[in-house]
Amino acid sequence: MQKRSIVPIIYILFLLLPIYWLVAMSFKTTNEILGGFSLFPQTFTLENYKVIFTDPTWYWGYINSISYVTLNTVISITVALPAAYAFSRYRFLGDKQLFFWLLTNRMAPAAVFALPFFQLYSAVGLFDTYLAVALAHCLFNIPLSVWILEGFMAGVPKELDETAYVDGYSFPRFFATIFIPSIKAGVGVAAFFCFMFSWVELLLAKTLTAVAAKPIAAIMTKTASSAGYELGLLAAAGTLTIIPGAIVIYFVRNYIAKGFAMGRV
Repeated sequence: MQKRSIVPIIYILFLLLPIYWLVAMSFKTTNEILGGFSLFPQTFTLENYKVIFTDPTWYWGYINSISYVTLNTVISITVALPAAYAFSRYRFLGDKQLFFWLLTNRMAPAAVFALPFFQLYSAVGLFDTYLAVALAHCLFNIPLSVWILEGFMAGVPKELDETAYVDGYSFPRFFATIFIPSIKAGVGVAAFFCFMFSWVELLLAKTLTAVAAKPIAAIMTKTASSAGYELGLLAAAGTLTIIPGAIVIYFVRNYIAKGFAMGRV
């Protein structure tokens, strides 16, 4: 048993090493980082975090990112739930082809859609807004959510729907109070992936914003200048970008486990 446990421990340590190194660098000065190799900060400093929490450009970058990511997750799940229900409960001409076509949006690189979105949102006045980025990310996240949720819904017996109708439930009431709770693991998994994909996507977020809704990933490029890189500040910003994802994983961890066991994940 001890030999078997060594491999997972080594693997986990291997995965945590880059995160540890990032956190350790965030408490160092740039000169110390460039000066040599050290496992721990020789001169411990909080100056890098102080810059982020006192400079509006930096902390608004986090607010902007969390705002459009949250908005995208809500929109994607709200739209995907009825769409996935339709695919799981009804058969119509071209349903399988349409279902596959939805997934092809996930296969295309974001760069393909950057210019069309830029011109469209500039024309309608949505450029540099949370809604612009949230809607752009829906192109990828809604098909993924539909695909995940349809797998969970297909596992719910149709007799549940029929019984609810016999008991006098309207469809909205049945869907909100009975059906969605029965697939809450799938909703949690879909929300997790929507949040993560939107959080780490940079190309569309950077193309569709300028100042008011600029994401933190784009602001992190400020650490590069003609004078060199502010590596300590960059490490601190990178460390803080891990926290929202860790919080989301904590709250949906049980749903994720069920999702990997039950759904299309």
